[in-house]
Amino acid sequence: MTAKDKILYFLYLHRTGLTVTAFAAFVLVFPLVEDNPYTLGLTNLIALYALVVLGLNLFIGYAGQISLGHAAFFGLGAYGSAIATTAFNLPPWPAMALVAALVALVALVVGLPALRLHGHYLAMATLGCNIVVYTVLVQWHPVTGGHSGFSGIPPLALGDFVFDEEGRFHYLVWSFTLLALLASLNLVRSGVGRGLAALAADETAAACLGVDVRSAKVKVFVLSAVFASLAGSLFAHCYGFVSPDSFGIFRSVDFVIMVVLGGLGSIWGSLFGAALVTLLPEWIEVFDTYKDLIHGLILVLILMFLPQGLITGLADLLKQRLALYRRRLESRDADA
Repeated sequence: MTAKDKILYFLYLHRTGLTVTAFAAFVLVFPLVEDNPYTLGLTNLIALYALVVLGLNLFIGYAGQISLGHAAFFGLGAYGSAIATTAFNLPPWPAMALVAALVALVALVVGLPALRLHGHYLAMATLGCNIVVYTVLVQWHPVTGGHSGFSGIPPLALGDFVFDEEGRFHYLVWSFTLLALLASLNLVRSGVGRGLAALAADETAAACLGVDVRSAKVKVFVLSAVFASLAGSLFAHCYGFVSPDSFGIFRSVDFVIMVVLGGLGSIWGSLFGAALVTLLPEWIEVFDTYKDLIHGLILVLILMFLPQGLITGLADLLKQRLALYRRRLESRDADA
């Protein structure tokens, strides 16, 4: 094996770790290159949404289930941290951990009966959960502030270092997202991830191969809810204000669109989907007026023509084109 072959083999063997390292380096230097608070605010929002979408993609893309209610867990994380730190005077970090544990418990209680359902029945069950949570956030005015929202949420801090501006918060929220990215990449390459892939392909076959189908679905549902809760808590401490409108059913639909755009079962695609859906309204003004209509149209078109997702689908099409091109070249060489 030549030195070149050894280098290529090393790059192939460690491609995931090297890609994560390169992306982490980009995240590290980005605020040094672009210090505009508005731009950093957008990238921070992408990181928050990506944290939710990473967990949701594990549930939809790998476990083969469907959820239209993850904005509920996002909202529970945000309001949970807000109430714990203001009404009960808990420090923000313990509050985040406590709220994440409580949201995991809520997901477990919801998931045990709901995950007996399949397809659109499961989608309706999770959608109903989101509607219940949204209604509570709106109607429980003495605690949540209702439509007026909840303000006065303290920022996160490490000692005397307070995450009270977009540049500082960038490093915090992207650290959480990178950790979730690493956890997701390791999970899908483990035995648990292969079991989830088998579950998504055929539940009966997966059960015959020894996969505990119900337990696997519940566990990945709870994990995805914890990711959403952490994102919600970070959202609350970043902006210092939360309102129910940020956690309604249309936000859940946005999360599903992010998963589908990035590619079902594509961990890296989760980041792309979150970035694309967040930035499109900034690039195209009409998105701000007809956001829900256009998002629905994008979702329908992707499911019709690229059901594996935009990135995964385009990559597959490119591979097919390259394979056809190689066959043509080989046939020409054979004829010659």
